[in-house]
Amino acid sequence: MNAAQESSFRDPRMVQLLNRYATYNGSDPYQAPATLNNISYVEHGLGGYGVANGIYGIIEGMERLARELGVEIHTNTEVTHIDVCTGYIEIEGERIPASTVVSDVDVLTLYEQLLDDPDAPLAKRYRRLPPSSSALVFYWGINRTFSELGVHNIFFSEDYRREFEQIHLLAKVPLEPTIYVNITSKITPTDAPVGQENWFVLINAPPHDGRDWTTELEETRMHVINHLSTVLGTNLEKHIVQESWWTPESIEQETGSYHGSLYGISSNTRMAAFLRHPNFSRRHPGLYLCGGSVHPGGGMPLATLSGMIAAEALQAREK
Repeated sequence: MNAAQESSFRDPRMVQLLNRYATYNGSDPYQAPATLNNISYVEHGLGGYGVANGIYGIIEGMERLARELGVEIHTNTEVTHIDVCTGYIEIEGERIPASTVVSDVDVLTLYEQLLDDPDAPLAKRYRRLPPSSSALVFYWGINRTFSELGVHNIFFSEDYRREFEQIHLLAKVPLEPTIYVNITSKITPTDAPVGQENWFVLINAPPHDGRDWTTELEETRMHVINHLSTVLGTNLEKHIVQESWWTPESIEQETGSYHGSLYGISSNTRMAAFLRHPNFSRRHPGLYLCGGSVHPGGGMPLATLSGMIAAEALQAREK
């Protein structure tokens, strides 16, 4: 990606801006193939949709349609085992008949924890592939508004190559990371109290490897606050009135994403796109897969598309 940008643009700031699109699937622009430059074309050339009620509106729409079609939905219940050969899934100790299963959890979490099949060839292959990046995320309630900020705000690091080396090669949180700030109350005022803002602050980070993230979380938080305070000309700390956060470890624990990787495997090789798990299993007939860790890839549009592909494969089997 980076080589392609440098062959087309002289201004390093434009190169850095377009290299940013590698992070849309957790990859390194200095390793990822230039094919991924189609991401920037899709966004700027074709455009995208803003979803009413935010991203969660997609989930609400799917749920509403499913219930209209007579689907029975169980929430806040944990699936603990899947056995499509015998024909059941286990939910909190209760076995429920299921000859066909569609799973959207991470591939390795599925094989290791739910199928009890960690030695499956595809599971072994996935463990050998480099994972995508994870993140440190801060959720801040800000008690004032910033007119100079928009919905999407990116504060780039001075040395982008070094930042990606630290994440993907050295497994370190960048010392001076690029900071992404999303403020949905800019377009949906009800997302925050009047005169205040909701900030989603993301820092790209390596996946979880068993470390204690406490120190890196505190150091990153301090750097982000100091940097944004300088840029915005105010003491940001005093404006944070509500706060929570995610680390790669908590992302793994709360979402089932293997090592907290946000997009499954990375796209840091030319063949990575062809090594993603297909949307069905030959080893476990009746098992279908969707989500960000399988074909066609990570990110919300592709994860949604994977569900469509899995559904089409399932329907084709039943005909």
